[in-house]
Amino acid sequence: MRKSLLVICALLLSWNTNALEVAGVKLPDTAQVGNASLQLNGAGIRTKLFFKIYVGALYLPQKQASAETIIADEHEHRVALHIMHELSSEKLFNAFNDAIEANHTPAELATLNAQIKQMAQIFDAVKEVKPGDVITLDYLPASGTQIGVNGTARGTIAGAEFNRALLKIWLGTKPVQDDLKKEMLGG
Repeated sequence: MRKSLLVICALLLSWNTNALEVAGVKLPDTAQVGNASLQLNGAGIRTKLFFKIYVGALYLPQKQASAETIIADEHEHRVALHIMHELSSEKLFNAFNDAIEANHTPAELATLNAQIKQMAQIFDAVKEVKPGDVITLDYLPASGTQIGVNGTARGTIAGAEFNRALLKIWLGTKPVQDDLKKEMLGG
């Protein structure tokens, strides 16, 4: 009995529960954004045609399955994109911009125009992303959305509305990919 208990304990201790793996990308189960320790809510793979583009991961203060609640929330959060396919800054920006446009009316887009131009400038400075790169979109309520590439901040775009527009890319009524939305929501 005692020997069986030791074997079970050893197996449980050796089992790695600290990382989710999606398409070969190991994702940490926590992330630090500002002063907030966030937990992995869910992650999935973005594909286009037969290409694996990136693994998208959503980190929140606590698990949440409601897209509407996540989009409306004013707390720190992170969307991490683990790049699997080389993309130019133009393709990256166009993909973001098209997904934002799909989830907003022309009037709503007009109010986001300055922030979208700022995002274009940030992506233009990045030039390209390659497999293995990680883009982070960290929302800090006091300052806005900080865009980072491989741990280096590339710029911050002010405004909660802009961050909501970004979240709608994956969690909106017209997400970039339905199964990715489901996975990021923990499903």
